[in-house]
Amino acid sequence: MQAFRNRLMAGLTLAGTLMAAPLAAETVAIRAGAVITDAAAEPTGAATILVTDGRIVSITSGHGAVTADREIDLKTKTVLPGLIDLHTHLTGDPGGDFWKEATEPDEWGVVVGAKNARVTALAGFTTVREAGSGRDTAFSLRRGTAEGLVPGPRIVAAGPALAIIGGHGDVNGFRSEVNELLDSGFTCTGAVECAAKVRLASQNGADVIKITATGGVLSQQGRGLEAHFTPAEMKAIADTAHSLGLKVMAHAHGARGIQQAAEAGIDSIEHGTYLDEAAAKAMKANGTVLVPTLMALEGVSEGLGKGVYTPVVEDKIRAVQPLMASLVSRARQYGVTVAFGTDAGVYQHGRNGEELGLMKKQGMSDREVLASATTVAAKVLGMDSQIGKLAPGYSADIIAVDGNPLADVTVLEEVDFVMVRGRVIE
Repeated sequence: MQAFRNRLMAGLTLAGTLMAAPLAAETVAIRAGAVITDAAAEPTGAATILVTDGRIVSITSGHGAVTADREIDLKTKTVLPGLIDLHTHLTGDPGGDFWKEATEPDEWGVVVGAKNARVTALAGFTTVREAGSGRDTAFSLRRGTAEGLVPGPRIVAAGPALAIIGGHGDVNGFRSEVNELLDSGFTCTGAVECAAKVRLASQNGADVIKITATGGVLSQQGRGLEAHFTPAEMKAIADTAHSLGLKVMAHAHGARGIQQAAEAGIDSIEHGTYLDEAAAKAMKANGTVLVPTLMALEGVSEGLGKGVYTPVVEDKIRAVQPLMASLVSRARQYGVTVAFGTDAGVYQHGRNGEELGLMKKQGMSDREVLASATTVAAKVLGMDSQIGKLAPGYSADIIAVDGNPLADVTVLEEVDFVMVRGRVIE
């Protein structure tokens, strides 16, 4: 018996030692045909990227001998930083069935999100900003991709959006008692309550604060797309978020709502449909970024006349259609910074790259479009020292394509290789 105990203790001691010992970090050598390290740079010739423990160690010219545990052959490909989508809804799929909110549990959003996270990563998007979800779904998904349990991009998550009572982002379209039952707990009235809801979102794990600053196209109300919050409420939201080190992203369509949000110090305008000169000048003066989400209109327009949306929503979609074709050019006319975001989830996930071509059609160069989805987007997230470029010390968020996206950015619609934080997405 004593001999058995001795062997058992020795085994437990060995197991404890093995568990305590850190796993040796794998070093991977990526052999690239060409590398675009930064949207501002030109493609290199053949190069080798060394990755260890999820980070880039070095980028050297040629395919000479290096010390690595394994190699990835991308010698016929152009390798570049992973793309960043600043406006996604991974935990939902497109469709007009707003009533499903009353029939599907929040937990289902994590299942849907796991599916969409993989599809989004395979499309070349290695970081996304999740722009509104159930109370905990995006946070659970964020952890899953961070720990490698779910294949997908890095997720910067907002959680539930702050909204006015009965506004876009609040539950509506049901009987009053159902609306009340489904309430997210993140509506607010008055500056004090709105500041408190920002603090609640921060307490619950939000990386960014999302608000619905104006009415919305897809909500079940037909009473306009102008400002919802008062100037004092918006300022309280922005000031409180900034005091906590968080940025604020504002869904906003109407021009005066856009202007009001910019003047309040909100960091980015999502959609920006009715942007006019006064609103654009306010954005420029306050450093507010536009995330145009052109694919949102593209996606919902495909469902017109098919019984997908209610009549009130169809009317709003048709009203905004003519405006989106000039949105980016209108913003750039006044010097507003344009960053990449698509509103994936309003349309089918995985089509995010189609936004690149839509931005190009509105006057942006291939290089400017690529920057909008890499360096510019990284700066919007406050992560420009970690992502958006390929450089030593940066996260190994790496994609590969055929062709040169600086000559034709639409080649990024077909991505052949994706690595997120040093993990290859299969």
